[in-house]
Amino acid sequence: MPQRVSTATRERLLTAAERLLLTERYDDVSVRRICTEAGANPAAVHYHFGSKEALVAALLEERLGALWADRLTEVTAAAGPVAGIVDAVLTPFTDLAADPLGRLHLRLLAQCVIDRQVGPWQQQWFRIDSWAGLLPQLGERESRRRWMLAFDLVIMRFGRAAAEDRALSPQAVATLRAFVVAGLTAPTGDTL
Repeated sequence: MPQRVSTATRERLLTAAERLLLTERYDDVSVRRICTEAGANPAAVHYHFGSKEALVAALLEERLGALWADRLTEVTAAAGPVAGIVDAVLTPFTDLAADPLGRLHLRLLAQCVIDRQVGPWQQQWFRIDSWAGLLPQLGERESRRRWMLAFDLVIMRFGRAAAEDRALSPQAVATLRAFVVAGLTAPTGDTL
């Protein structure tokens, strides 16, 4: 019984944070306010998540993880081309941008990733280590660096558009895709 209560409280906290963040700026939503909105003890966020940042990371992983997990597992298991992996990443971004709640998630993701506010992610496809081996022509260090740049760019572009309550045009998405694929597959330069 206590586990169910704990799970229910955790979900109420996630839902309350999501509801508040849908209409208010991240910095204006306090932990206390999330707990009040959830009808939970003032220390509930710290008990269940550790911090507001960890709560938002859990929210993002829970709400967005399923969008990527199956398609990324499938495309990476097939050891397909980098363009296929990039498509598997970008498709959910364009789907999210078409929905108000999806745009909230994109804004939060952008804030967390670009500002490096979130500690370690829990789910596989949210951790950069999961991506390092997907560019076999590169060493792990260079692969990680390129994926981090690619994700910063993708998340920043979609996050900025979401903050302006709009979606990227199909032409902008196509250009972004081509740029990311080119960056991930470019030959290494020994001069830098």
